[in-house]
Amino acid sequence: MAGSFGELVERAAALAARPGRAVLGITGSPGAGKSTLAAALLAALPPDTVGHVPMDGFHLADVALRRLGRLAAKGAPDTFDAGGYLALLRRLRDPAEDVVYAPAFERDLEQPLAGAIAVAPTAGLVLTEGNYLLLDDGRWPRVRAELDEVWFCAPDPDVRTTRLVARHVAFGKEPCAAAAWVRAVDVPNAEAVERTRDRADLIVPATVLDALEPA
Repeated sequence: MAGSFGELVERAAALAARPGRAVLGITGSPGAGKSTLAAALLAALPPDTVGHVPMDGFHLADVALRRLGRLAAKGAPDTFDAGGYLALLRRLRDPAEDVVYAPAFERDLEQPLAGAIAVAPTAGLVLTEGNYLLLDDGRWPRVRAELDEVWFCAPDPDVRTTRLVARHVAFGKEPCAAAAWVRAVDVPNAEAVERTRDRADLIVPATVLDALEPA
């Protein structure tokens, strides 16, 4: 278990200093603080040595989810292009690649945006965060095999839920609709993610995560 953010920076820097490119996965339930931790690490490490590729860029677009009858379950494991994500991770690890372009997830649109992120060849470490990096079915075990380490964010569950509802509200849902979505969609997904905790290389506890949140 990590004792401080400084320890995390040192561990990430050590990964970046290895020969070749390392890929560090940051996982945890929806609203756990994965993106906040990734942003803090990006700010703490030399900018030319680290890249950032969120798994959220591999959300299936709403048009695809509607066709599959899964729009109401958006965010579940099967609503991501896990195969595309796996292919990107393999490209990131291929020394023959130059600049690698990856999709982002546009929160205002709630849609993926192709080719929005460039990972430079100078990046010795790539951070990637997502809910399902440690799942043991489908393509997810092959995703895990492409990651040098996976860190699990473990905030206080009540704080996580409050932040998650607030995030849904901030991106356009009414408060009642946001709370209902969390109960119907995010909570079952969170339960699946929590069952993967013991597979992580490192647990990032609430004490560390809370210190990264803005006052």
